[in-house]
Amino acid sequence: MKLSICTPTFNRSDTLPRVYTSLCRQTNKNFEWLVIDDGSSDNTDNVILNIEKNNKEFGIKYIKKQNGGKHTAVNMAVKVAKGEIFLILDSDDYLVDEAVNIIMEAFSNLPKNGYAGCGFNRVFQNGSLVGGTFHKKSIDITSLEREKFGIKGDKAEVFFTHVLRKYPFPVFKNEVFLTEAIVWNRIANDGYLIRWINKGIYVCEYRLDGLSMSSTINRGFSGYTLFIKELMSYESTLIKEKIKWAGVYSYIAHQKGYSYGEIAKMIDTNIIFVFFSGNLYKVAKSKRKNNARSQQLKIENKTNEKK
Repeated sequence: MKLSICTPTFNRSDTLPRVYTSLCRQTNKNFEWLVIDDGSSDNTDNVILNIEKNNKEFGIKYIKKQNGGKHTAVNMAVKVAKGEIFLILDSDDYLVDEAVNIIMEAFSNLPKNGYAGCGFNRVFQNGSLVGGTFHKKSIDITSLEREKFGIKGDKAEVFFTHVLRKYPFPVFKNEVFLTEAIVWNRIANDGYLIRWINKGIYVCEYRLDGLSMSSTINRGFSGYTLFIKELMSYESTLIKEKIKWAGVYSYIAHQKGYSYGEIAKMIDTNIIFVFFSGNLYKVAKSKRKNNARSQQLKIENKTNEKK
C-alpha cells in the first residue's frame, strides 16, 4: 500500500522546504509527494524545481494551476494520486518523523469495506494537542459523531483514495474557500466509519495569513451556506451542534446584511431556531470578549503594581 501526500500551496515558498525536510526524515518512504500550486505569484516553482533536482528520497509531482482555492487543488491531486491512501498536508505544517510508518501500520489492520480511513491527532509545535480527544487507543465512528465522543478541533484524516474520488469538493464560481468538513460530513452521512487513533502525527502552525473566518465571509459564503444547510439536515448531528453552527452562520450572514427570515430559508430551517441560535451565539461571543478583556486588565494591573 502506498500513501499520496498532497500539499496544496499558495505563495508559501518560504515554508515548503520545511515540509520537504519533514518528509525526508520519514522512517518509511513508501509515499509520493503531490505539490499542487494554486496559482502562486512568488517563487514556489523555483523552490520545488530545486527540491526535485536534489531529491533522491521519494517521488515528487508538481502541478501549477489557476487559482481556485485549496479544495480545487485537492480535487486535482485526488485525480492524479497513485497511492491507495491519501493525506492532505498543508504547506505551513509538517509531519513527525514516524508519521508515515504510523499511518501504514494503522491501515494494515483496517477493513476496506465500510471504512473511509483513519484519523490521527494534530499537535502544536510545543507538542500539545490541538483540540481534544477520547481516552482510548482507538475508536471507530463517523466524522459526524466526533462531538459525541469528544474528538474536537482539527485532526489529520487519511482517506482511502477511492473513497475521495467518489466525493469531490463542490466548486462555486468566484469562491476560493470551502471547508473540508463539507466532504468529510458527506462521507460520514453515507455511513463510512473512520478509525480514530490517539497518536499525533501532524504538527500545526496556525499563521495569521492562513485560512480563517474572514475567508468564509469574504471568499466562500455560498459554499459555507451549503455546508451549514447539509449539516443541519443530518439526523446524526447533535442538537447542540446544530444550535452552535446555526448561531455561527447567523452571525456571519448578519454581517453580510441578511435578515433572520432570509437566513432561515438559506439553510432550510425554522426562523425561531435561527433567531434563538443567533442570539445565543452573540451572548457567548460577548462573554468571551469580556473575559478576554478582564484577563488583559489583570495583566496590566499586575504590570503597573510591579512598576
